[in-house]
Amino acid sequence: MTENSAARVKNLTVKYNNELILDNISFSVDRNEIFVILGGSGSGKTTLLRHMIGLESPLSGKVFIDDINITECSENRFYEALKKIGVLFQSSALISSMTVGENVALPIAEFTDFSKKAIARMVQLKLSLVDLERYEHYLPSEVSGGMKKRAGLARALALNPEILFLDEPSAGLDPVTAAEIDELILDINKQLGTTIIIVTHELASIFAVAQRVIMLDKSTKKIIAEGTPDKLKNECDNPYICKFFNRQTNIEKR
Repeated sequence: MTENSAARVKNLTVKYNNELILDNISFSVDRNEIFVILGGSGSGKTTLLRHMIGLESPLSGKVFIDDINITECSENRFYEALKKIGVLFQSSALISSMTVGENVALPIAEFTDFSKKAIARMVQLKLSLVDLERYEHYLPSEVSGGMKKRAGLARALALNPEILFLDEPSAGLDPVTAAEIDELILDINKQLGTTIIIVTHELASIFAVAQRVIMLDKSTKKIIAEGTPDKLKNECDNPYICKFFNRQTNIEKR
């Protein structure tokens, strides 16, 4: 890996039930970068994210978190890699029987030997970071969709990860709340220096936060574009990519 790489995917190939999903894709993510993975439905965006966080193993290829090859490393090294990342799943994945504060405390209790007092203080700090300090004792069912996203984000930040993975962070939110989540992502990147990798198809969010983008293609199973959002919108030579970034209708299947 280059010294500036926070994560790298090398020659990754993924199959499910003999169906090819991703075909020999490679890319790297720089430290402190906001990097977006996008593509149409069924292009393999979330599949790629699941492989990057070690939830699934590829048919072939490698995934590096910092300098750790999580596709081949020992259990101890994999555990070390897990402590470097935080994940916000699309559904927020909060445990419904636990309060917002208890949800945020979970990874701290699991991965550290901090005292209960220290954990409680860390929970307060993380909830304050996402403007939820007054909702520590609320159940997930008692807060809004946007608050659930914030709570999931606070939990993902619990261990001060070097890399934050976000799966459709704006999905299901109204435009104002989605814009607030975008601002929060920018603040986290700026204030904490966190590398952020986002899976999304929301154009407004892409243009608001992304520093660099890759686009997956369902037909070829490959990366068909890489660059800044503005470059892909204004300088693309692929009609599908141009239509996607300019929100044009009648996108033809290739």
